[in-house]
Amino acid sequence: MANTTFNGPVRSENGFQSVSQDATTGTITVLNNSGLAPVSFTDADKTLTNAANSGVVNIIADVTADRTYTLPTPVAGSVFKFIYGGGAADGHDAIITTGTDTLYFVGGVVFLDEDTDVISMVFSDGNSNSKLQINLPQAIEVTFTGTSATTYQVSGYVCSTTAPAFADQ
Repeated sequence: MANTTFNGPVRSENGFQSVSQDATTGTITVLNNSGLAPVSFTDADKTLTNAANSGVVNIIADVTADRTYTLPTPVAGSVFKFIYGGGAADGHDAIITTGTDTLYFVGGVVFLDEDTDVISMVFSDGNSNSKLQINLPQAIEVTFTGTSATTYQVSGYVCSTTAPAFADQ
């Protein structure tokens, strides 16, 4: 693939996309976006896509029940960043999943225990944990970065009274 160098400002009214093209089929896959507005989730489960959610801030709302956010199949270079957008501690959980244990998380998150003032790490098992349950979030900033066709690297922090937990489906 060729590189293009610009000398001077480059403008886009609708952001930029990083993409990859399959050498065999020619299929274009969006890796991530830049310059686009954040995506605010409604009070419902959500299936994410690279085109709409990679490379932007995804805002989890204060919800009325536990909600599941399903990531697409990992693509090296895709990045999904989640923050909590509620104005107070949520009484329900945010569950981020790949939907299958064959697509899994590597890494962990810092847990800031709000009621005991303890800071600790919570790690995935690095070989099958495909679900992160964020219990009763007060503040979160968690990023999932596609590192291969089967793995997401996870990092960030969760502030709550209850520790987040990685698990298999």
